[in-house]
Amino acid sequence: MSVLITTEILGEHPVLTSVNTKLDLVNAWVRSGDGLVGFGEYKKFEVKGENRFKEAKTWWEERVSEFKIQNNVHGSGTGPILFSSFSFDPSEISVLVIPEILIGQKNGKSWITWIGDVKQPNLEKINTAPVSGEIKWQEGSISEQAWQSQVSSAINAIKSNKLEKVVLARDITATSKTEIGVRSLLQRLEIEYPSTWIFLVDGLIGATPELLVRLSKSLVTSRVLAGTIRKTGNEDRDLTLAASLAKSSKDLEEHEYAVRSVADALAPFCSSTNVPEAPFVLHLSNVMHLATDVTGVLNDSAKQSDIFTLIAQLHPSAAVCGTPAVEAKKLIVELEQMNRQRYAGPVGWIDANNDGEIAIALRCGQLSNDRNSIRIFAGCGIVAGSDPATEFAESQAKLMPMRTALETL
Repeated sequence: MSVLITTEILGEHPVLTSVNTKLDLVNAWVRSGDGLVGFGEYKKFEVKGENRFKEAKTWWEERVSEFKIQNNVHGSGTGPILFSSFSFDPSEISVLVIPEILIGQKNGKSWITWIGDVKQPNLEKINTAPVSGEIKWQEGSISEQAWQSQVSSAINAIKSNKLEKVVLARDITATSKTEIGVRSLLQRLEIEYPSTWIFLVDGLIGATPELLVRLSKSLVTSRVLAGTIRKTGNEDRDLTLAASLAKSSKDLEEHEYAVRSVADALAPFCSSTNVPEAPFVLHLSNVMHLATDVTGVLNDSAKQSDIFTLIAQLHPSAAVCGTPAVEAKKLIVELEQMNRQRYAGPVGWIDANNDGEIAIALRCGQLSNDRNSIRIFAGCGIVAGSDPATEFAESQAKLMPMRTALETL
């Protein structure tokens, strides 16, 4: 028996508005005011293993086949939506969620999707989000000294020609006496980091600047970031720093590895790809990154390719793992001594046509089940020219978006 799923136009409506008083906000994907917000949980699927992307695709397509879809809006991101958050390592759990109710907004147009043979849910602006208590910070899995020692070991391995680049991550934990206000945290991140992708999928929450892959019909886009410098807050000084970042041999080397890994991964699927000759400097609130947008068009033989296939091909990229990937992953296991879970994994949404938008889960944290604590992460790309103290300072800068947002709730 098919399940009715309906999508209809709404009036002007902010995507982070609450829906009904009893449904929990469990999924979100917002950038510059547009995006998707899901309430309640219609179905959830957890999967792990080397075939997790293929199994996720099969599960989603089975669910879509069960739906009787009435989509009066049309277009990418309308109709039934699957929020996805994949683990970095296949041995860890990945999570897929279909929300009960979804609000979408794009280019001034808003819509609502709901599941079940019922009338359109009522929308009302309310403010029932919990107010977080005082945040206290604890050291994470790795101390500062131990992490810098890991970086030194990685540099030695690179200089011994075992690999070209490896990404090492670290974590810290925040605790609160009361439940951390998820809606308030999302809104704070959206205000402070409007050019990033703000996401929430089953307790993984953050503001990432890096798009792993967007697939819209046959057009493929991937935004690659590698090479970072911290902002000072002084406009003239930051312009000088941006110029130095664009000329930094260490950062350009790191960036080249990341771009090459993405371009090589997309090449078998595309009739044409466009890789700019030089990166641009992406300015965020607290840091600047070297960035490159790689684009491509699926070739005729790859028309059956969908976003699950592209995710499997692109993950893990050099931006979160290293080069060569196999050697980098081995070194991460050996040195990092930390479970990344879904940090640095693919996160985003997929529609019924298997198009979607998937980022890399960076600048993020994993909430505990009771939402009274959150573990936040940061990673740095290590190359031959890296310096342990400088890399630690960069990791501190990458932790700031989540730290600041939590401390100002």
